[in-house]
Amino acid sequence: MTHTVKTKDGLKRVSIDPITRLEGHGKIEIFLNEEGNVANAYFQVPELRGFEKFCEDRPVEELPRITPRICGVCPGAHHMASAKAVDGVFGVSPTPAAKKLRELYYVNHMIHSHIAHFYALAAPDFVVGPDAPKAERNILGVVAKVGVEAGTEVIKHRAYAQKVQEIIGGKATHSVAALPGGMSKALSEEDRVKIEEMMLSQIEFAAFSLKLFKDAVLSNENYVELITGDTYAHNTHYMALVDENNRVNFYEGMIRVVDTKGEELYRFKPEEYLEYIGEHVESWSYLKFPYLKKKGWHGLVDGQDSGIYAVGPLARLNVADGMATPKAQEAYEEMFETLGKPVHGRLANHWARLVEMMYAAELGLELIRDPEITSTEIRQKLTNVPSEGFGVVEAPRGILFHHYQTDERGMAKKVNIIVATTHNNAPICLSIKKAAQGVIKNGEVNDGLLNMVEMAFRAYDPCLGCATHSMPGEMPLEVTIKDTQGRVLDSIRRH
Repeated sequence: MTHTVKTKDGLKRVSIDPITRLEGHGKIEIFLNEEGNVANAYFQVPELRGFEKFCEDRPVEELPRITPRICGVCPGAHHMASAKAVDGVFGVSPTPAAKKLRELYYVNHMIHSHIAHFYALAAPDFVVGPDAPKAERNILGVVAKVGVEAGTEVIKHRAYAQKVQEIIGGKATHSVAALPGGMSKALSEEDRVKIEEMMLSQIEFAAFSLKLFKDAVLSNENYVELITGDTYAHNTHYMALVDENNRVNFYEGMIRVVDTKGEELYRFKPEEYLEYIGEHVESWSYLKFPYLKKKGWHGLVDGQDSGIYAVGPLARLNVADGMATPKAQEAYEEMFETLGKPVHGRLANHWARLVEMMYAAELGLELIRDPEITSTEIRQKLTNVPSEGFGVVEAPRGILFHHYQTDERGMAKKVNIIVATTHNNAPICLSIKKAAQGVIKNGEVNDGLLNMVEMAFRAYDPCLGCATHSMPGEMPLEVTIKDTQGRVLDSIRRH
């Protein structure tokens, strides 16, 4: 819903509440000056952060089954990050077969999420059109454009990815299979054959999706201008996991940060994250603002001296030197040959997701053909006194941290979870403001232009349920709007 009111200082306030095509609840407030141009814009998240607190004083081995319920969109990411953190608490590593099962599960989670975002949330803006009637900007509108047969393939392959998660994870959505030191169930040969057929099909579907992007987006000059132009671009730093060869890795590796020019700034182990990442708080949002400690927090500004960094598909490709599978590497090279590197245009996230879909499908095929994947040696014995553990994976939306501290009985005493959308909070705010300033001029505000503002946050595929770990009910909220000189323009209170 969109509504417009006048503030007491004469500014026109345009509210997009709720914003659409995302998981969770948020709103955008846009303030227009007397000339009808954007004075400021805010991305607000009015949800309570609470999940970490009610994980305390529970047996830590229960957390891989509890934390996935933060979200129904990315439960697989929380299941894996939590499992890795619990491994660390008990000082144990999963067996080789268990690790491969986890990775096979996880690449299918990535495929499942990327299909959902690209076709249901992002494609309506490109395949249907950013200024098309809002009743058509949805998955049905996409199917109407690409055809029922293509739409059927979308549904089928998302179902394939869900089925693999169910086979390995025990449940299709809130999985239960990962245990300290491994997995609870081995993979049968019968299921291995089924999954192999599905992974072969996923490679074909990833190729189809990349071709669709070329045909529907890259062949359209207006869309290319949106991707390569300044409206959706921000010069930030980027953070992601990489393997020993600086290639994209969803499950494990070192954390690498590159600067606005693509040069390496930092490279550190997951357990060192508190030395590099700080969290800034603003009174107008429940969502924190992570930043690079060694750069410092300088406000919502981008550039080489800023501490703001971005995560997610585009960030992963900007950080990495390549992909670990051949077809994905070809797609990676084509993307950067076209756009240059690093890419700062945030709409390129959609292209990056499709490159990652190909990587996930290829890696899934490698794993399912590994002779060890059906081994029954899937769990290590636990012999250490529990203490502290760190679990880091690349969630579909970007890097995810789980950090647990326990007593000697293994009861959780401190839980810290930093999700991708929290990492991206500052970049999302920057992108929304810049997009609003770029498309809203002279007081002209319509549904198509406001959708183009929403496209700025949609590129990050935000998951606000994850980012705020929300609980039911409304909480007190006070919002103060200031101009660039720090003068209070308006104050909004809810108690």
